[in-house]
Order: sequence, then C-alpha cells, then structure tokens
Amino acid sequence: MATNPISLMASPRRGHYDAIIVGARCAGAATAMLLARAGLKVLAVDRKPYGSDTLSTHALMRPAVLQLWRWGLLEPLLKAGTPLIETTTFHYGDNEITIPLASGSELPGLIAPRRTVLDRILVDAARKAGAEVLHEVAVGDLFADTRGRVRGVEIRAAGRASLRVSADIVVGADGIGSLVAKCVDAQPLRRGAVSAAHVYGYAPVEPGAGYHWYFRDGIAGSFIPTNDGLACIVASVPTGLFDQRFRLGHARARMDVLEALAPALAAQAARAPKDTRLQAFRGVPGHIRQAHGPGWALVGDAGFFRDPITSHGISDALRDAETLARAILDGSEAAFAAWEQQRDLIANQILDTTDAIAGFDWTLDDLGGRHRRFSAVLKAEVQALAGQPIPVRRAPSLASRPTAHRAPANQDEPPASAGSNLNRNRTGARP
Repeated sequence: MATNPISLMASPRRGHYDAIIVGARCAGAATAMLLARAGLKVLAVDRKPYGSDTLSTHALMRPAVLQLWRWGLLEPLLKAGTPLIETTTFHYGDNEITIPLASGSELPGLIAPRRTVLDRILVDAARKAGAEVLHEVAVGDLFADTRGRVRGVEIRAAGRASLRVSADIVVGADGIGSLVAKCVDAQPLRRGAVSAAHVYGYAPVEPGAGYHWYFRDGIAGSFIPTNDGLACIVASVPTGLFDQRFRLGHARARMDVLEALAPALAAQAARAPKDTRLQAFRGVPGHIRQAHGPGWALVGDAGFFRDPITSHGISDALRDAETLARAILDGSEAAFAAWEQQRDLIANQILDTTDAIAGFDWTLDDLGGRHRRFSAVLKAEVQALAGQPIPVRRAPSLASRPTAHRAPANQDEPPASAGSNLNRNRTGARP
C-alpha cells in the first residue's frame, strides 16, 4: 500500500488545537471527522502509514452501517467495491439458519470493508471536514499542567526532534495497549473473564455470498465476504487450545478446525494461493476502562475492548466516537459523565454476551439463545442511534463558542502553548 504523500515528513500546522486524537483508524478518524465537521480545530496522528492494513474481522453489524449511512459514507464504501451482504447464516453443528437481512433506503444490507478501505475513507472525510491527519508520526508522551490536567502531546517523526503540541483535550484512540490510557493511568472499570484466539486468512469468493458463522463444541469459525473478491475466513478456538495445537504452525491447525466445522468451509479456504499469509490473534480478555479525566478521553478499543468473536468492535468504535464528539462539543463535566454512563450501559451488555460466546462453555442447544440475546442488544442500539442527532455544526471561531472540555472555573490557568514549561503526565493525572 502506497504511503500518502501528504503525510511524508509533515508537521502540525498549529501549536494548539481544540482536540488532538492519538490514533487515526476507525475510532480516531471518525472522532476527528465529527469534531472537524462541527468547526473544531483538530489534529489526528497515527504511527502507521495512510491506508495501511490491520488485523480485523471486517464484518460490520447494523449499528455500524447505520452510522456510516448517517455520516454520508456508506455510498463511498459501496462504490469502492465493498460487497453488499444480504443474508447471514448460522451453522450450529449440522443445522443451518439463514436470515435474510431486511433492506431499506438507509440500510440496504450489511458490509465488511477491508480496513485499507474503511479507515482510508474515514481519514479522507476527516481531512475534507478540515481536520489535520498526520501518519507515520508517533506520540511519545503526554504533558500536563501543575494541576495534573492533560494539556497536550509530544510527537515525533523519523529523523526529527520531538515536538510539543497543546490541546484543550487529548483523545486516546490508540487501541488495546493505549499509550494515552497508560500515561493518564486510566483505571479499569471491568475486566472480561475469558479470551479466545483467532487465525485469519483470505480466499477468493463468488459474488453474492453472505455472512456465515460456524459453531461446533469448543470451536467456531466465520466466512466474511470483503473487498477485492475475497472472503476473510477465521478459525476461532479457546486460547488454551490455541497454545496447545497452533504452536507448531498456524496453517495446518487452522485447516483442521475449519474441516471439523464444515468440509465446505475448509474447501473454500483451500482456494487461497499457497503463499497466502495468515494472521493470528492469541486473544486477551475484554476490558472497560475509565472513559475520561481532566483534559483526556478514550475511545475505541482504548476504552472498551471485547473479543472479536461477535464482530462488534467497529460498531462500538463508531458509536462511541459520535457520543464522545457530542460530549466534547458540550464541554461540560456533566456531558462527559453522561457519555461515560451511556457507553458503560451498552458496553457491559455487549461484554456480557461476548464473554458468554467467547468462553466456549456453551452447548449447541443453548448457543442460539445467546445469539438472540446479542441480537436484542443490537436492535436496542440501532433504535438509540436512530434517535440521536448528528453532533451540531458550530461556528469555527473560538470566540463564538465555549472551549471544548474546558477546565472548571476554579482552574484559572490558560491552555498551555507548545513551548510552555509543563509537567509530564507519565505518572498519571486521574480526576
């Protein structure tokens, strides 16, 4: 994938921003886009190249497709060659249940875009809205004022000295091992109980294929049509079984799992070229972290991670990006508290159901009930999203609006400039 020429050796155009987003994949790029559309001065940075790939199940559930449609990005994704998914089939042992996906003007079906497509379209939309997005730029640390409030980041690019850039709020959208979360010592609110391992590969697929989800006692798999005439085919097992059976090679062990799930699934995977590269995720338990504090917030996997087996990570990222953007635009502590409460209400339900499936402690007889409970959570999520307004566009002039996530009135220190002598935040800046 070619590197974006815009980002080569680029530097921030400002010393201070309304918001700095650390991470510019689906969660970070969506947050940057929404804030920029609302008139804020936004900088997003990512250490990876523009348009680069990343490990992903790709499958978007109905809440994510609804978000992309509301933001005007569903059509560009379809035009980029992302296939429309019109059926989903659950394979419980030898039993199959195929569900047609009801279509409408805003939700014609589901999609599973490659991350080289989805993340790039979100970044492009953020740039079009006025956000600065820099790739191949790393954040080395955060810095805070004497009261412990985060005031900005230290960034560095290859061959350059580190540079301090200040902001009214720093948003960590930098994944499971979030640097932002570590720097601010974001507290875990809940840890998941289980982990599952997943081995991903791609194989050619015929047009018109739907989602397929396979389950047998102790193993699972998925078949997810994506871009470029390919399907992502995943073998999923408990992490303990992965450690036992996959140590000597992923390819043979993966094919054994796929063959046990369904010979037709294994035959589909065997259509891949012999040199196809597999990717493995050993799995980690889910988490819900403290969502915000003085001058910072977390979004995407940085704040809430659940096992990929329910394919809801991108849906969570896009939903939380919009609700966080709304809180930032409001700027009050009450708005941030309400955002975290809303996030946690949904996140706990999703983590409950995901752990119930990823734990592999089910039987085929009761697994359908767990999937129906998860479907009910998705329906409620769609209804809640459909009733929410898009974050309001605001005048770009700082003088005409409150400062985003401004400090309380008793904190009379102004936002720090890039060159201010501020304390590092490595030791944490909890509320």
